Amino acid sequence: MNATPSPTSSAPRAPTAADRRRWAHYLADERAEARVYRELARRREGEEREILLALADAEGRHEQHWLDLLGGEPARLPAPSLSSRSLGWMARRFGSIFVLALAQNAEDRSPYDTEPYATAQMAADERVHREVVRGLAARGRRRLSGTFRAAVFGANDGLVSNLALVMGIGATGVAPQFVLFSGIAGLLAGALSMGAGEYVSVRSQREMLDATEPSDYADAAFPHLDLDANELALVFRTRGMPEPEAEQRARRVLEASRTAGPDPVTGPVPLQRDHDVVGSALGASVSSFLFFASGAIIPVLPWIFGLSGLAAVTLALVLVGVALLSTGAMVGLLSGAPPLRRGLRQLAIGFGAAAVTYLLGLLFGVSAA
Repeated sequence: MNATPSPTSSAPRAPTAADRRRWAHYLADERAEARVYRELARRREGEEREILLALADAEGRHEQHWLDLLGGEPARLPAPSLSSRSLGWMARRFGSIFVLALAQNAEDRSPYDTEPYATAQMAADERVHREVVRGLAARGRRRLSGTFRAAVFGANDGLVSNLALVMGIGATGVAPQFVLFSGIAGLLAGALSMGAGEYVSVRSQREMLDATEPSDYADAAFPHLDLDANELALVFRTRGMPEPEAEQRARRVLEASRTAGPDPVTGPVPLQRDHDVVGSALGASVSSFLFFASGAIIPVLPWIFGLSGLAAVTLALVLVGVALLSTGAMVGLLSGAPPLRRGLRQLAIGFGAAAVTYLLGLLFGVSAA
């Protein structure tokens, strides 16, 4: 492919040694990205596999462009960028939604818009690739959105609430054993509350869905209804059918019922059952309990291992800070947002809540003294 200037860049000048080094880096990155897509395709099948292989082929075309400019394979090819190597490592071992989310961000940082030796087609390809990867990542996000939401919010609730609790209690100057007891009590109370609340919520939703399911209560009455004036059409209209279609459907059902008996399959309009989407009440309850407890145990760990005072508080802040940054970064990855920014946001919220309770603990501790 011949080098033509990008619409957003100036015409290429005579290439320099720095240009050739930059081309070699582009070549290494394109090869690494193509390997990532092939690794991901190896773990998938059907349409997703075909899309990923097509992306790898497109990266191969870009690779060829830089090979042509370099006049063939360089004697020494530089290592791909750190992000490309990280993507490749994750794709070989996980092949998960996180890799696609990272790949989406990588495609968004393409340098070809300002690279004078990249073609306009290459710059356009990278923009389209981002949307293709975003679409693939969106499928995975939808598949795990419910479970992931419960895990992140449950763990974060445990982290923030129990950190705030032990910081507030500790600031009053009580004995370390009392801080430990308060943390364990907060863990159990919060986890049990989360589990019970989730059970009631999911159970209530399932009962509400059960109440919306069609029944065969009126099937036996079909043969006795007036063929020209009957309320069966109203049943179909309540389930979303337009009036003319409901009238026709009711007439067909009544005519069939007089010859073959009531048919519970053709009678009511089947509604989509959402029970599988809602999930099990017991399963949701246990998951919420465990997610909350897994977060709430972290701020208490220093006191469990016998630390006290400033050392316990410092270690608790460090452990919770790492956990908040991690969960925030995962939220950012899955939402296609910068992971560091999301991690820092989680950190600020958690530490802000802890600071408020700590100050209140100091105030009450001084007042009590």
